[in-house]
Amino acid sequence: MAGTLNKVMLIGHLGDNVKTHYFDGGGCIARFPLATNETYTNKTTGEKTTTTEWHNIVVRNKLAEICEKFLTKGDKVYCEGKIKTREWELEGVKKYTTEIHVVDMNFLSSKNENKHDNSAQEKNDPGNIIDDLPF
Repeated sequence: MAGTLNKVMLIGHLGDNVKTHYFDGGGCIARFPLATNETYTNKTTGEKTTTTEWHNIVVRNKLAEICEKFLTKGDKVYCEGKIKTREWELEGVKKYTTEIHVVDMNFLSSKNENKHDNSAQEKNDPGNIIDDLPF
């Protein structure tokens, strides 16, 4: 294979509210943590175990403004972007962080779902079963 690929696709829940910084030139950047979970059964004990992986999400400009306006802690989202590692120095010590720079996003939960309103799902309303989508 001649080329390379840096692509990430995540579905998870916001671990905090969106933090946005606006620049003098009119652009902005927003950040938030995203949690993804994996559940497995321990073969020895038969116990179900869930592990959580945290991802540092970064969005820019118009997408950042949309995220700031519509997303809150706990919302479920689909994010697509690329991995970037940032490096800086603090008091003579090199620090590193890995971020997911998102270029495409879909909101997967509505404000009503966050309030645990499952009445429409119980009635088999296909308009409210968005969590069952394969992406």
